[in-house]
Amino acid sequence: MGLQLPERSAVPRRRRVGLAALLGLTFFVLAGCGSDSEFERLAMPKPVTVEGEHTLDLWQGAWIAALATGVFVWGLIFYAVIKFRRRHDDEVPVQTRYNLPLEIFYTIFPIIMVIVFFDHTISTQNAVLNDPDVKPQNTIYVVGQQWQWTFNYPDEVEDDNGDPVNVYEVGTGSDIPTLVLPVNETTRFELRSPDVIHDFGVPGFLIKMDVMPGQENHYQVTPKTIGTYAGKCYELCGVYHSRMIFEVSVVSRADYDKYLQGQYDAGNVSDEPICGGKFADTQAGLEESDEEAGICS
Repeated sequence: MGLQLPERSAVPRRRRVGLAALLGLTFFVLAGCGSDSEFERLAMPKPVTVEGEHTLDLWQGAWIAALATGVFVWGLIFYAVIKFRRRHDDEVPVQTRYNLPLEIFYTIFPIIMVIVFFDHTISTQNAVLNDPDVKPQNTIYVVGQQWQWTFNYPDEVEDDNGDPVNVYEVGTGSDIPTLVLPVNETTRFELRSPDVIHDFGVPGFLIKMDVMPGQENHYQVTPKTIGTYAGKCYELCGVYHSRMIFEVSVVSRADYDKYLQGQYDAGNVSDEPICGGKFADTQAGLEESDEEAGICS
């Protein structure tokens, strides 16, 4: 007994319309993603910097592209399963050996997606690390040492002779330091470490970066809103890693200048950025170290 091959028929109009409506609805829902809620941000923290918005856009765009591609592929799979299923024991679906246009599409489209992802990734990286169109207005040397942070503000304050000097704040195991930033100004972080690998990050910045001995890493931020945010070390750097926390205070330019002058008046002054100060090895409950401040290399 021979096999009965079913006749090939066009896809019913209502099925084509339904598929188009499903894809259109998917794109409409995904394109509506914003940044007002955690669901819309797809579990990312709310960005508090201009550069963080670029990172969020890349994150959302990647998810939109991935989900849209997934819905399209799943739709084709379910369509093929239903349309070309065996309806009787004595028949087989139409056998297609190859489809050259479809195979070319399956080859070219993923390459196009990779190129688009790469382009957007590079654009976001340039905006965060060193946007040539945005000149930093402030530079802060962030030093991570076992086990706290030192924040240096070089050339921000003048001494009694009118020469620019560096002011700083050093954290200890019992004294959490505060990183102060002016709102609506671009600040460049120069990351340094005199001992082991640390990782400097603030959730609201939507970026974190390793602080490595011998490696001069950097990135920049432009805070948008006055407020206080939490930061920490994201790299396991030793027994007291959990103490490497700090606060970020975004203030007005007037309050920023007042803070820097306060550090100068308190005697936290050096000619060059320092690598942790005499309290670098001080921990809560232990005797303070007499080691003098070291200059960053």
